[in-house]
Amino acid sequence: MLGKVVVVGVGLIGGSFALALKAAAAVATVVGVGRSASNLSSARQLGIADRTWMQDQHWTDELIDADLVLLATPVGQIPALLALIAPALGAATVVTDAGSTKQDVIAAARRHLGAALPRFVPGHPIAGTERSGAVAASDALFRGRSVILTPLPETSADAQKRVGDAWIACGGVVGTLEAARHDEIFAAVSHLPHALAFALVAQLAARADAADYFRYAATGFRDFTRLASSDPEMWRDVCLGNATALRRELSAYRAELDRLDALLVSADGDGLIALFERARVARNAWLARHRDAND
Repeated sequence: MLGKVVVVGVGLIGGSFALALKAAAAVATVVGVGRSASNLSSARQLGIADRTWMQDQHWTDELIDADLVLLATPVGQIPALLALIAPALGAATVVTDAGSTKQDVIAAARRHLGAALPRFVPGHPIAGTERSGAVAASDALFRGRSVILTPLPETSADAQKRVGDAWIACGGVVGTLEAARHDEIFAAVSHLPHALAFALVAQLAARADAADYFRYAATGFRDFTRLASSDPEMWRDVCLGNATALRRELSAYRAELDRLDALLVSADGDGLIALFERARVARNAWLARHRDAND
């Protein structure tokens, strides 16, 4: 059991992590840290955190005897947080994060953590919704969901086990990836879909007659653009943090759009059917595997 866990960023991910640990009786005390007084008040009222601190207060005093620190902020904030906490960490305190990009976070850890680097375990829980804040937190968010750890060569086995065990207590299914491979994969299956959803809605909203388009949009538009309701700050940081891989995926997607356009120009119905069928089969196979994994 963990004695004290400090969660920096008590929103959907950080709040759900705290609630899940509490539901599993895997933690004694949770300390929440954040930028919004109202969100921290919600975290206390919902039983997510036992006590809370604003980020501009002296919350780093809590780190000396903390077993685990989770950085669950937008990834753009993580470098400054690592620099801030490094001198305050206890000798046995383990640090992890929940960011959607990993190479940039690891580079920041190498710059700032010094002797504490072996106790840093980069992580990424593959779970979430478009909702945000402590009020969106759920103790079931990670149940049956993958949690990817991308340990450094220097990462200690004990630190990795502590973080892995915490996510297992939350119901997560823990695996590992090399950081560059993680960023390559998630640029395609997560970061690109979010960017596309934001771009489509922004493009329609910019039209002079946008109201007509939104008036007649229905379930297809709703389902495709659900991701555009996500936190803009978080996804700005993700896109910038993984820009190289994301730009590769944008280029590949643009080429596929060009192929689609060519089929339309040539009125190639058979080609359209072949493209759509390949996509349908691939998606249905993925859905079947996903259902089997969660049965």
